[in-house]
Parts: sequence; structure tokens; C-alpha cells
Amino acid sequence: MTYSSGSVPSQLPSLSATEAIACFEARTLSPVELCRAVIERAEKVEPVINAFTETFFERALERAQEAEGRYARGEARPLEGVLLGVKDEAAIEGHRTTQGSLLLRDHVDTTTSPCIERLLDAGAIVHARTTTPEFACITVTHSRLWGVTRNPWNSAFTPGGSSGGSAAALAAGTATLATGSDIAGSIRIPAACCGVVGFKPPYGRVPQDPPYNLDPYCHEGPLARTVRDCARMQNVLAGPHPRDVASLRPKLEIPVELDDVRGWRVAYSIDLGYFEVDAEVVRNTEAALDVFRGLGCQVEEVALPWTDATRIAAWTHLKHLFGTDVARNLEEGGELMTAYARVFAEAAPEATADAFLDAISFAGKMYPPLAAVLERCNILVCPTNALAAVPADLDPTSTEVRINGISVDPVLGWVMTYPFNMLSRCPVMSVPSGRADTGVPTGIQIVGRSFDDVSVFRAGAAYEQAVGGFAVPPFEPSSLT
Repeated sequence: MTYSSGSVPSQLPSLSATEAIACFEARTLSPVELCRAVIERAEKVEPVINAFTETFFERALERAQEAEGRYARGEARPLEGVLLGVKDEAAIEGHRTTQGSLLLRDHVDTTTSPCIERLLDAGAIVHARTTTPEFACITVTHSRLWGVTRNPWNSAFTPGGSSGGSAAALAAGTATLATGSDIAGSIRIPAACCGVVGFKPPYGRVPQDPPYNLDPYCHEGPLARTVRDCARMQNVLAGPHPRDVASLRPKLEIPVELDDVRGWRVAYSIDLGYFEVDAEVVRNTEAALDVFRGLGCQVEEVALPWTDATRIAAWTHLKHLFGTDVARNLEEGGELMTAYARVFAEAAPEATADAFLDAISFAGKMYPPLAAVLERCNILVCPTNALAAVPADLDPTSTEVRINGISVDPVLGWVMTYPFNMLSRCPVMSVPSGRADTGVPTGIQIVGRSFDDVSVFRAGAAYEQAVGGFAVPPFEPSSLT
């Protein structure tokens, strides 16, 4: 295969998947060249960011060579040669999946998760596993096993959680695409903290492993640096799968070309009725709403009758199923668990069957007022997180989080994502909205009508184009310390 000396972007690690594939097809860039550039970048910044649990660089270079051959033969698949970070929660046959836990540090999977299977079949190259908090059970990313993962924009702060390693790797230029999972916001929280794009599909859109494929709070989904990349990855992930009875048919494809949003009605709520929201987040959200106004949308503020009882109901649901699962580790190795995971597990018995039924009933009552808004408006916009980020090493079992001088729940009080896990059939995308004075990004959520993924992508793409794309952090490791 011969490559021309045409124009190739100078900062290869920051290439989007769409740009990289276009260069591969035009023979202005080899998958091997991109792979080497990303590996070099990772070797420089990983000592600071700590977004990877394991790397497979030599194997990735071999796969990149194979991808080069596929392009030469005209046999390239949809994600051929694209470097993929896989959250250390999804299974890959023959590889360790630790879920950030000392209890699983030697666990090797015998199967591959359906979503990862699809990405591999599409030609993506797994070059690294990305960090998660232990059992993916909090909104920051650190564990006793893997240490602290830091935000590439300001290493004093968290990249969010639980898909924090994936979002940090994208922002740092050490992955081109990355996987995430979202049970209370774990795709969208880190997307906002790191200034990237994250999509929580509607429940059932992307197949999952049991038993969490049967919990409507749970979603597998894409993280990327652009909306188009997110759509490209989502189109690979989506569709029915024989191992997941909850997976939806027929498959939904996000169109490559999306119409504009002129004439749309955009509803917004700054606080969803009850969140304490930082002034910088408010400022950046209002600026994002001005972008939609400039796109020809009618923007209107709405009042949702939600209260902090929403958080309590969400915690009850999470403790009853998710917490019970984590609690099964207590007897064998509770002393090895990170403090937050142990506390979460110990709280699981509080969520009785009666309390769980009440939580489900509560979620059912949440939807009608949102549905009324979305009947007359195309989308709802709100902040992704109520605070840009918390410290990277925050221990929610012992550390207070304050917003506007008011103490909030250190796990769910600073994130505004979990209501839409309760209303799980609504697709939600997080896109960057600006940065706080600390340099850490903020984000907005674009919430769609139930199962209306395409409208969410239309809004995200129009917004991204209007702001001229989303920035990446400086590429000098010294700027990350």
C-alpha cells in the first residue's frame, strides 16, 4: 500500500475516528502510523493520567498492520484500524476483567460481551483497558487496585466515573474511541468532566450481558470526541442480539447526514426542580442555550415537579439490585474492597422489596410531567453535572462536597444524570458546554423523547457544528501535572 504525501493533521492522537478513517481510505495515513502516535502519546501522559489498567500495544500494532492490508484490498470494515479503549468492566475472552477490584485482579473471562464482540467484528483495535472505580459503583474513578485516574484538563480533578478511564483517554489523546456503561450516569458524567461526547442509548438499544441486561437502569454505550464518531460507534453497537432477550429489534441506524434543527422547540431546566447548581455550570448552560437560539430554535424554560426524593428512589433501586450484587463479595473479601464499595455493599439490605417497589412506582410517576414537556418540545436540555468536577481522589465515605456553600450527597448530589436512568427509555447525549475556571469542562445533556435517538443526534450534531467542534487539552504532558 502506498501513501501519498497529502495533508495529514499534525496532532495525530487527537484525530477523530471519522477523520482517521477518511485518511486511511485516502492513503494519506496508515493505521500503523496512527497506532504508533497514540502509543507514544500514552507513554508520555499515562504516568499522570492513569487511564489504563492494561495495554496491548504490540498486538495493536500487529492488528494495525492487518487493517492496512484490508484498506489496500478494499475490505475495510466500519471501524477498521480505529484504536478502542475498553472499560475494565466489559468481558473480552482470554483477557483479565478486574472491575477495579483486588478481588478480581486475576479474573480471566471465557466469553466476550456482545457490545465488544460487535466492535471487534467492525475492525476496531483494542489497545488498552480503561479504568473504572471498583465495581463501577461511584461517580469518580479510583480504586485500591489501580490507583487514581485524573482529568487531562486539570489533574487535581476527577475525570468522573464510572467510565472515567475511557473519557480521560479520549481527552488525553490515548484512544480514538472508548466504551462506557451507564447505570446512573457513568457515560455522561465523565463525558462532561473531560469535554467529550457520551451517549446513553434507550434501554435495550445496545445488547448487554446478564443479569444487568434485565435492569432498565443499565446501558452500554459509546464515548467519542465528536458527535459523528459517537453515531458511527453507536451504529455498530446497536441492534438485537441472540444473547440478550431485552435487545430491541429492528436495529436503528443513525443517519450519516442529519438535518438541522431550525424551528425546533427546545425546553430547558437548569436544576431539574431540585439540584443545587454551580454558577459556572449555570453560565455555560445558558451559553449553550444561546447556541440553540442561534440555530433557529425556540428555547423555553420549563419547571419539572421533581424533588430530592428522586435521588432517594434512585439509590434504593441501585442498592437493591446493584448493591446486592456487590455485597456478595463482602464475606469473602470485604477487607480488600475500596471503602466506597464496601459501604455501598453494606447498605444493600436497606433496600427491601417494599422499598424497591416504592422506587419503581416513584420512577413511573416521574415520567408524565417530562412526557408533557416532550410532547410540545423536541428535546430537553439541562446540565450534565451540577459541578464541573470534584477532586480526583475524593472519598465519598468521608469527604464533603459543597455547591454554592451547600453540602450535597458526594456521590449523586453533584451529578444530574441518574433521573434519566430512572426514565431509561429516553436517549440522552452529553456534549461539552464550556469550561470552569479550573480548566475542567462542563457539559449539557440533550434528552429526547422515548426511543427517539435520531433527534438527540440531530441536536448534538447541530450544536457541535455551531460551536466549531469541541476542544482537546494541550498536548504537552507538563501541562497535566
